[in-house]
Amino acid sequence: MTDSTRQSAFVKSADWHILGGRALKTPSPFGVMGIVNLTPDSFYDGGQHDSPVPGIRHALALRDQGADILDLGAESSRPGAAELSPRQETQRLLPVLAGLQREAPTAIISVDTYHAETAASVLQLGVSIINDISACSFDPALLDVLVQYKPGYVLMHSQGRPKTMQQNPRYDDVRREVREFFECEMSRLVRAGLPEDRIMLDPGIGFGKTLEHNLTLLAHPEDWLDLGRPVLMALSMKSVFGGLLGLPPQQRGLATATATALLRGKGIFWHRVHDVAAARQAMTVALALEGH
Repeated sequence: MTDSTRQSAFVKSADWHILGGRALKTPSPFGVMGIVNLTPDSFYDGGQHDSPVPGIRHALALRDQGADILDLGAESSRPGAAELSPRQETQRLLPVLAGLQREAPTAIISVDTYHAETAASVLQLGVSIINDISACSFDPALLDVLVQYKPGYVLMHSQGRPKTMQQNPRYDDVRREVREFFECEMSRLVRAGLPEDRIMLDPGIGFGKTLEHNLTLLAHPEDWLDLGRPVLMALSMKSVFGGLLGLPPQQRGLATATATALLRGKGIFWHRVHDVAAARQAMTVALALEGH
């Protein structure tokens, strides 16, 4: 199999089914998830959109830039972040969800949560996707909610909780261990009753990993692409660029767009980003050049 044939096969595996069982299709040969941080303390734009009006405005702006999914997060998962209760989380989420249902009723919305109570609340309101950093390990009742509603689900690898995950993370073989995690957890989810076509894989760049761990994973996406599920790459503005280039978060946009384009060329279809327009431009240029 040639590289181009292999990449085409990976792209064909990118069908992802969300709440209601429908396959999520995109108008472009890539998918973009726009990050809507409703938090006061996220590492990149915390405090900029942490009340309903600016949160709704920012989500609508990302939709207008071409986001296929709006990913709402009410609890920061940056290294060292404190945890929220489901009550606090839903207090931040629900006004923004209501505003988006009013202003953009056809928008595909994801909620970034590991709380079963929060997930149940937002799925009842029509949210299509749960983006979970914990693989149902922080709140095991989340698995029951997923099986009941059968939304799209992002299965992410992490070593530890955000508060402690960057305190000396260690692996014997990070590539092998992340792949085995995906195989094991996908099997567990499917056995419990979540259809496999609802699952998206996220290697968890920056979650319990050193710079070297992150770079090793990014260099070998084939490790998970052949598992037959779409992959979400979420490296927007992350510390990997700080470690590699010495840049603060606000100066990592060019590096993020470059990496996004390169990874799309390696077969990764879905990308979770802060700057939707830049990601779309970078991937469009890269794919156009590949085609000539």
